Amino acid sequence: MSEPASISTGIAGRYASAVYELATETKATAAIESDIAALTEAMAESADLNALLQSPIYSRDEQQAAVTAIAAKMGLSDVMANTLSLMASKRRLFVVPQLVQALRDLIAEDKNEVTADVVSAKALTQTQSKKLAATLKDRVGKDVTINATVDESLIGGLIVKVGSTMIDTSIRSKLSSLQNAMKEVG
Repeated sequence: MSEPASISTGIAGRYASAVYELATETKATAAIESDIAALTEAMAESADLNALLQSPIYSRDEQQAAVTAIAAKMGLSDVMANTLSLMASKRRLFVVPQLVQALRDLIAEDKNEVTADVVSAKALTQTQSKKLAATLKDRVGKDVTINATVDESLIGGLIVKVGSTMIDTSIRSKLSSLQNAMKEVG
């Protein structure tokens, strides 16, 4: 891991721990979960929000005022709104994406859940997702949430990532292995 990435992750982890502890004490974990969903959606849809979070050209006061207004407009919980305001005052808004992920991980851990990133050649049906989640639950011993994406270059099969474990059953991978084996022979 690169040094800036690990620094960002460390900063985000400390903020996430504090936010989650406050949310647990005030019985506001459900509000934090909805805040995470709202922030994730907003960051995915708004280039302006991403510019505000990442760009150093905005002053502390501008970032703080903007984040306070955005939090009010989005209806974020007091804990999250205050955290974002504090992060703006400390020039730490650039770690908001890592904060969201760290909070998601803390909540999942508390609920004894894990997220599986699944890449498939075609979109999974509801039945396929349920069967895959059940199979993964048997294997990892936790409830599994499927985060599915489509990559047509796989040709067929799946790539499943659960934590640090990756299972690659894609046809592309098998063809690549076969190609490497043929190169070794010839």
